[in-house]
Amino acid sequence: MRLRAIRGKRRWAGLGLGLALMMFLYAAGAGYAQDPNPLASPTFDGPYIIVTGNEEPQINVRAGPSVDYDSIGVLVVGQRARALARTQNWVQIEYPGGPNGTGWVFAPLVRIENGLPPLVTPPPTPTPEFVPTTDPTLAAQYDLGVTQTPLPTFTPPPSLVIPTYPPPPRPLSDRFPMAMVILSLFVLGGLGMVISFLQDR
Repeated sequence: MRLRAIRGKRRWAGLGLGLALMMFLYAAGAGYAQDPNPLASPTFDGPYIIVTGNEEPQINVRAGPSVDYDSIGVLVVGQRARALARTQNWVQIEYPGGPNGTGWVFAPLVRIENGLPPLVTPPPTPTPEFVPTTDPTLAAQYDLGVTQTPLPTFTPPPSLVIPTYPPPPRPLSDRFPMAMVILSLFVLGGLGMVISFLQDR
């Protein structure tokens, strides 16, 4: 009889535990159905942004409205934040991890809801803190003392002297026509033949 009573208590305890577990799972499921995105649950009385990401799971939050500023954190898709100001391409949001509790996100990666924040002039782009300089003492150690030798100056050569020669003497044929000489010899020969012929008679 006592054993039966113990078994009955165990049975009721197991049944109660099963009911409690079912109620817990139902409550968890109902809570998830009511708030499927806990990151998007905060509500704001003014303009706010919702991260869309444009196919990126998260976006960078920067210290200023430019990629030249350091990244100070990230926001995931669906997350919301209060919008404080905007420029043409960036939106200033309330971000506890940033300077003065603010940060900047790229406007095409978010959607602004509940109105528009005021339009402001973007601050100047930050200048790099480190400016490399040359240590003159260190530079002097590597100075090899090489002096530049001046190139030789170009001296033009003396002008070329072209010798001139007198014209060659004219040949005899140019001064006395050879035809006249031949004709004279031919006449003299003819006269000689005539004289010889006459002497033979």
